[in-house]
Amino acid sequence: MEQGPHHARPAGSPRGIIPAACAVVAAASLFGCDQMTSDVNDAASGFFGPTPTDAGRWAVDNTDPENQRRGVLLLGTSDFGGEEAYISLYTLYIEEAADPLVKATAIQALARHARPSDAPLMAKQLDSEFEPVRLAAAKGLQRVHNPAVADAIWKKLLNEDEKQSVRVELAIALGQYGRDDVFQALCAALDQRDLAVNLAAADSLRLLTDVDYGLDRPAWLNWYAVQKKPFRGDIPYYFPTFERELGTFDYILFWSTPKFEQPGVPAGLRETAPADGKPQDQFGNLGEKR
Repeated sequence: MEQGPHHARPAGSPRGIIPAACAVVAAASLFGCDQMTSDVNDAASGFFGPTPTDAGRWAVDNTDPENQRRGVLLLGTSDFGGEEAYISLYTLYIEEAADPLVKATAIQALARHARPSDAPLMAKQLDSEFEPVRLAAAKGLQRVHNPAVADAIWKKLLNEDEKQSVRVELAIALGQYGRDDVFQALCAALDQRDLAVNLAAADSLRLLTDVDYGLDRPAWLNWYAVQKKPFRGDIPYYFPTFERELGTFDYILFWSTPKFEQPGVPAGLRETAPADGKPQDQFGNLGEKR
């Protein structure tokens, strides 16, 4: 796989991960810290909470993986977290971090600022021995569109030895790929033993086709067999996000009221979306079988 410029890997063995990380964070501070409109800045402007400097220092703390995780999380959710230097940091940790929670958080951070060329790196993490890493990769692949990784997603979906939580997220990710192999894999997932996977697969099938046969696999296959253009390219795919109702405590701490990310069009699809944010052809095949 040919990597983009921001995937240039630092020289040396994994032992060099912290000096390399320090270098990218130091470089980022030259241009990132003047954009303090981020979640990190929101926390810093309150009575308590970390500053962007704290986040950068924690992110490269090789003595405490929890500090690393917190720092990467704060950087990744900040407005300036998509700068090239930070992308290099996330990539470095995905490739070389020993702690699985640090690696998973780096995947999460990269996914928020991902480009289509980042998808293969995330898809590779679907083979990690650690469930949190695989789960982060499955969720991350919902945020970036790259047909080159669709095979890796549906093949992992069909592996019933994989955890249910991971397969649910993979089924959701497949809702952006209108292809025969994806359709067949989603239909097969309707017969898996986990209801949550069945329902996620059915949702993706409905999004791909704009018809609804529920969990009835034979009905889906019979319908598909007589269709020349089964896939609907005019139905937008939005990656899901978490949101909850604000509670009393949230309003008491008025200086740090949570701001929830809204669902969005994945990178790789949003570039071709019209002004209303809806992709003209999200599947790239005009709805035809292939």
